[in-house]
Amino acid sequence: MEPVYLSRPGADAMRPACAEQAERIAPGLWCSPGLSNAYLLTTAEGRVIINTGMGFEGPVHRANFDAVDSSPVRYIIFTQGHVDHVGGLDSMRDPDTIVVAQANWRLWRDDNERLIRYRASRSAFAFKDNLAAGIQAVQRRLGATHLPGQSVPTVDLDFDDTLSLDIGGRRLELISAPGGETTDSLVVWLPDERICLCGNTFGPLFGHIPNLVTIRGDRYRDALTAIESVERVRELQPELLVTGHFAPIVGADRINAELTRLRNAIQHIHDQTVAGMNAGKDVWTLMREITLPAEYEVGQGYGKVSWDVRAIWENYSGWFHHRSTTELYPIAFDAVAADVVELAGADALVERARAHLAAGRPLHAIHLAELVSEDHPGACQVLRDAHENLLAESKNFWESAWLRHYLEQQIASNS
Repeated sequence: MEPVYLSRPGADAMRPACAEQAERIAPGLWCSPGLSNAYLLTTAEGRVIINTGMGFEGPVHRANFDAVDSSPVRYIIFTQGHVDHVGGLDSMRDPDTIVVAQANWRLWRDDNERLIRYRASRSAFAFKDNLAAGIQAVQRRLGATHLPGQSVPTVDLDFDDTLSLDIGGRRLELISAPGGETTDSLVVWLPDERICLCGNTFGPLFGHIPNLVTIRGDRYRDALTAIESVERVRELQPELLVTGHFAPIVGADRINAELTRLRNAIQHIHDQTVAGMNAGKDVWTLMREITLPAEYEVGQGYGKVSWDVRAIWENYSGWFHHRSTTELYPIAFDAVAADVVELAGADALVERARAHLAAGRPLHAIHLAELVSEDHPGACQVLRDAHENLLAESKNFWESAWLRHYLEQQIASNS
């Protein structure tokens, strides 16, 4: 089968919640789309809501679901502890709502709290424009200027591996999937309907290689645990796979093929990285050399194979790469950059950087141009041209966002 990622939207299509109504995707199952989709399960004894979006999105999800069914919210289930899944809790729960999560949820709540400034600043370059436009759209949708802030999640019921719920005649099985984006990831399995709601267990873009660590900053994700989580879902043999973004994946054969391909891709990257480590190859060599065979083709629109190689290498081996004694000490190369420029000459370095750029080696050009003072117009131009070249070739959300951010900053600093 042709990989499903080829026909699905990319991360640039993700938008904050502002839909006028929820969308029915199966009997008694509704979606309110957002930065991470919220889902509603209707039952004869009240509602079950799966994920609540960001804080400012919560009222939109609530309004959309209330228009479908206004019965009490019996349960809210978090498929993971990232802020775009838990932030709308205060808008969504009722007084008697039971909030459910996997037992590791406290780790992610505490990380979100202690690193809120750090993570917000390191994510802003990718989402600031989308968020600003989205907040305005939510305000128009609700006819309100004041929107709620981010909820701090509190959980009433948690579990380690599995939890079964029977609500108004609907059977739910919650299954831990610690190899997802967080170690508190879970999937919601409806065995009678053969529907699996997997959230972002396989990343925001289904069919793409997952980020085993994000460039915005997060804890490392273990490749072998990710494989186990893929297998756990695949073995359920779902007929409808409801993801954290965009339309569900339909058909048992299609879902099995996709999950098998994803499992094999992660396994291949892991095994080739380990083999290279044992052969004495450094991480930079492995990042260049390791690619996926055609039969394991997955998208690289959110994560990248080379980034996962480095994540696996460092998750096993840590920060000391055995390349230089200086790695052990708090003196980086930039401490002697001025010496290199003085000895080689700024103009000579910029000229060599231009030569690399002309030869199609923008990264070589960046290395040299970054040694030179930001006041040097030639170095600034090389850096701008090199980043524009990389941006023109990029098909990855995070990479493209970073390159655009760099160019915006450079233009602003020189204006």
